[in-house]
Amino acid sequence: MKKALFLVGSLLVINSLACGSQDMVTGGEEPALVETETEALTLQNCTPLAASSVIASGNDGNPPANTLDDQLGTRWSNLGKGSWIDYDLGSNQTVSAAAIAWHQGNTRTNTFTLSTSLDGMTYTPVYTGTSSGTTTAAETYAFTARTARRLRITVNGNSLNEWASIAEARVCSGTTPPPSTVVWRGDFETGDRTQWSGTQMVSADRLQVVSSPMREGRYAMKVTVRQGDDPINSSGNRNELFRMTREPTGSEYYYKWSTMFATDFPSVKTWQLFAQWHHEGSSGSPPVEFYVNGEEIRLNIGGNPGTIVWRTPLVRGAWQDFIFHVKWSPNASVGFVELYHNGKLVLPKRYIATQYSGMLNYLKLGLYRNETVSQVGVLYHDGFTMAKQLSDVLP
Repeated sequence: MKKALFLVGSLLVINSLACGSQDMVTGGEEPALVETETEALTLQNCTPLAASSVIASGNDGNPPANTLDDQLGTRWSNLGKGSWIDYDLGSNQTVSAAAIAWHQGNTRTNTFTLSTSLDGMTYTPVYTGTSSGTTTAAETYAFTARTARRLRITVNGNSLNEWASIAEARVCSGTTPPPSTVVWRGDFETGDRTQWSGTQMVSADRLQVVSSPMREGRYAMKVTVRQGDDPINSSGNRNELFRMTREPTGSEYYYKWSTMFATDFPSVKTWQLFAQWHHEGSSGSPPVEFYVNGEEIRLNIGGNPGTIVWRTPLVRGAWQDFIFHVKWSPNASVGFVELYHNGKLVLPKRYIATQYSGMLNYLKLGLYRNETVSQVGVLYHDGFTMAKQLSDVLP
């Protein structure tokens, strides 16, 4: 079957395209260009914005323009997780939702992400979710209003196969934003450490609330660790805040925070943890840990040795923004992690055990490092937020 590829210069990255004939794919779509419905598009809780053009990562003969013809009987389709369709509004507009009518939406659920962009190069995720699987009518997915020129829908398969198929889609304004799902803030905007459950520090100067530098608001936390700092008579040196989050097994949360490493932050080939979710047990490595080793930032899951699921070069003197999406479970087929770093999805959803069996976790933020490190370590934390939906932790 003929494949068509749509591009805008070299600004957009093309994801995987389907190869081979559709009839060789188990659970494939209907043949291209076969009209199976005649119902026209209707919208709820959406004031549509006119799209000047639409492009896609590819198609099977059902082009992206079909999603703008007001007919549910036509569609855009493409095979492969990560397939996307992208709407250009022609100028910057205030957008707050997308209305999507999924092809065969009453027979399967679709997993997807909405992202917005001002320039067609840098995209910010604003919504991640799953369709209801109960209707072919348009469903409206609202997020916090923002200014954008483009909206992209990235489809990561459906409950039956890896096809992306959308009958109609509209970018919306004038919708009611979803209610806030913020569970807790540890952003130091109280001017002290009272948002946190407690501290493990040798003295108050090791965990200082400061007004500069800061990432947002009025205050941030300056963390200092010197060799020999051991406030709990345990392994390593540390000065940390802790919050007894104790997320239940099966719960799912988004965590947002920013960290800046001082320009003279030590470069040593050993562990220096700056954020961790520690198990309730008194010994052993935590099941989730963000740390520096040498000139790398790493995310390790599963304790020692665990699995390094993400790494990136260490950058000093600049704020590093993290959005960490987790489902908490000791079952590796249920628990998962997903990570955004500096506004980009750097770790797509990965299924992995995020708890130890029979133990809940709690949060620790600060600096905890190998006792062999002799240099003074300084870093800053700001803006920690825990919420149940992506829109509540976006900038």
